[in-house]
Amino acid sequence: MTELKNTERELHFFRMRLTILGALVFVCFSLLLARFIWLQVIKHEDYATKAEDNRIAVVPIVPTRGLILDRNGVVLARNYSAYTLEITPSKLSASLDSVIDELSTLVQIDIKDRRRFKKLLEESKNFVSVPLRTRLTDEEVARFTAQRFRFPGVEVQARLFRQYPMGEIASHVVGFIGRINRNEAKALEEGEDAANYNGTDHIGKEGLEKSYEKQLHGTTGYEEVEVSAGGRAMRTLSRTAATPGNNLILSIDIELQKVVEEAFGEWRGAAVAIDPATGDILAYVSKPGYDPNLFVDGIDQQSWNELNTSLDRPMVNRPLSGTYAPGSTFKPFMALAALELGKRTPSQSISDPGFFILGGHTFRDDKVGGHGTVDMHKSIVVSCNTYYYQLGRDMGIDAIHDFMKPFGFGQLTGIDLNNEKTGVLPSMEWKRNRFKTPQQKKWVGGDTISVSNGSGYNSYTPLQIAHATANLANNGVVMKPHLVKIIEDAATRARTLTVPKESYRIALKQENIDVIKRAMVGVTSEQGGTAARIFAGVQYTVGGKTGTAQVVGIKKNEKYNAKLLAERLRDNALFTAFAPADKPRIAIAIVVENAGFGAGVAAPIARKALDYYLLGKRPSDKEKDTTKVPKEDVDEVRTLEEITDEQAAPAPPARQ
Repeated sequence: MTELKNTERELHFFRMRLTILGALVFVCFSLLLARFIWLQVIKHEDYATKAEDNRIAVVPIVPTRGLILDRNGVVLARNYSAYTLEITPSKLSASLDSVIDELSTLVQIDIKDRRRFKKLLEESKNFVSVPLRTRLTDEEVARFTAQRFRFPGVEVQARLFRQYPMGEIASHVVGFIGRINRNEAKALEEGEDAANYNGTDHIGKEGLEKSYEKQLHGTTGYEEVEVSAGGRAMRTLSRTAATPGNNLILSIDIELQKVVEEAFGEWRGAAVAIDPATGDILAYVSKPGYDPNLFVDGIDQQSWNELNTSLDRPMVNRPLSGTYAPGSTFKPFMALAALELGKRTPSQSISDPGFFILGGHTFRDDKVGGHGTVDMHKSIVVSCNTYYYQLGRDMGIDAIHDFMKPFGFGQLTGIDLNNEKTGVLPSMEWKRNRFKTPQQKKWVGGDTISVSNGSGYNSYTPLQIAHATANLANNGVVMKPHLVKIIEDAATRARTLTVPKESYRIALKQENIDVIKRAMVGVTSEQGGTAARIFAGVQYTVGGKTGTAQVVGIKKNEKYNAKLLAERLRDNALFTAFAPADKPRIAIAIVVENAGFGAGVAAPIARKALDYYLLGKRPSDKEKDTTKVPKEDVDEVRTLEEITDEQAAPAPPARQ
C-alpha cells in the first residue's frame, strides 16, 4: 500500500524551522551589533586610550641631583655617569644563581657584589631591576651587549651616580644617598611626591642629603615614546624636561674642616666652629667618620658590620647626638648669670681652702689647699671650683636654668640636620618628671652644687656648647646655627640665604659681658691661665675656657687616677674659645672623649683651628703628631663594674 505524504504538514514544519533559524540568526546578529556598539561607541575612548598606550610609552626622566659645595665652591657631592648591570628577577627564564654564574663569565662579579645584590633584592620589589654590578668598563659593556640575547631580564643601564670626593672628610655633614627600600617606597606612594619619584632609585639617607632631599632631588620630567609591538622605542613624540635639583652652598670651610679633623688624629670626639655674627658653621667634626661612598651602591654586609659594631661608633653624629657634661666650660656662663642676677660683683672675692662643705658632704677643688683669694676674674682664669660651689648654692637651680635656657643649653638649636638631641638643662621640674620614686624626684642642695660646676645632671651636645659660646661672643645676639648658607636655584641660578636675620637677643648688660670676655682672654694669656701655655706667642687675642668632665663616678674619698681606668672610662677633655676677642669671627667648642685635662688635647686642637682660620697657618707635620691616643698605662685597669657610682650623692666635680 502506498503511503501518501501530507504536504501541508511538511510545509508547516519547514516554515517553523525557517522561522526558528531566522530568529536565531537575528539574535546572533543583534548580539554582534550590540557588542560592536559597546566597543565602538560606548567604550570607544577607553579602548582608544589603551591602544594608544600600547603604541606610546610614558618614560620618566630622572632629574639630576643638586650639587653640594663648601663656602668656597669646593665640590663635596657630585654626579657622574656610569653603566650598571641590572637584573629584573620577574623576567628571568632561569634560576637567579645560574644567571649570575653565567654573567660572571662575561663581567667580573665579586663575592661582595653578590652579597650586596642579595641585600638589595630583599629590600626591593620582585619586578624592579636591581643592580648586580656598577661602574662597568667599556669592554665589559661590549662583551655583555654581544651576548644580551642569552639573558632575558638582564640589562645594561646608563645611570647617574653620586660621588663624595672628600671621602670621610665632613661625612657627617654631607651624609649619603642610598637605594630606596620598601618602607621608603611605601612612604613615597602614600605621600604627595609619589609622581615625582617615578624612575628614581635613590634617596637621601643621612646628613644634608636627607634633610634637604626635596631641594636636591629636583622635578621629574616625562618623555612620550612610540614603541614597537616588541616594546622597543621607535621615536620620541614629546618631551617635558626634568628640572635639576637645587645646589647647596654650605657655610663649611672644607680646608678648616680638614685641619680640625687632622688635629684630632686618632682621638674620638667632636668639634663645632661657628661665625658668631651669622650663625655659619665653619667646621663640623665628628670623629671617627666614615666613607659615604660605601653606601651609594648599597653597602656590603661585611663593611656594614665593621661600621655598626665598632666600639668607636663612627656612624654616630657626635655634635648633634652625643651629649656630654660641659665641665668647667660652663663657668663663664655661671659668672655672667651671677652678674646679671646681682649675686656677685666682679671685685667680690672668696677665700678658697680647696673644698666646700654642704650638708656634711665635701666638694673638693682640683687644687689641694685651694687657690687662695679668688674674685670672679681669677675664678675663670684658674678655673676655681670652690667659687662656683658657693655661687651655685646662692643662685639656686631654677635661676640657673632660666638664665642658661636662652643661650641654647638643653634646647634644640634648629640646625638643618635631622635627629638633633635636646640634652639636659636640669631644673626641679625636670627632676620631678625624670624620676619615679619620691626620693629620686626631690631636688637636693648637692644637685645644684654639681650643676653649677658643669657636672651633675648637665648634659649637652657639642653643637649646643658651641652655639652658647657663639651667643656669648656675639654679645647676646642669637643667630640660628646652620650648615647650608645658600640654596641656589638650578634653573635661574638665583640664590637664597637660609638664615637672613637674627633669631632673638638675650637681654644682657654689655659691661657684664666685657667682664667675662676679659677673664676668658686671661685664660689664654695670663700667668696661671689654664690654657696660657697652649696659646703662648699667639698673634691674635683669644678668649677661651678649658673643661674636664668625668665619665664615671669615683668612690667617696678616692682620688681620680686616670692610669687606673680603662681608656674609654677616663675624663672627657673640653675647650671653648672665640677670636679675635674684640670682634669675634669664629667661636669653637671641642670635646675629646677620654682625653683628660682640657688643655692637654682639646685646647691644642682649637689653637690649630684658629691659627688656620685667622692666619692661614697650617699645622706642621710635627704638630700633627701631637694628638695620638695613648696606649693603656697599666697592665690591669679597672672596669666600669669595679667602680662604685654613688647614685644618691652629687656627681664629682669637674676639673679644669
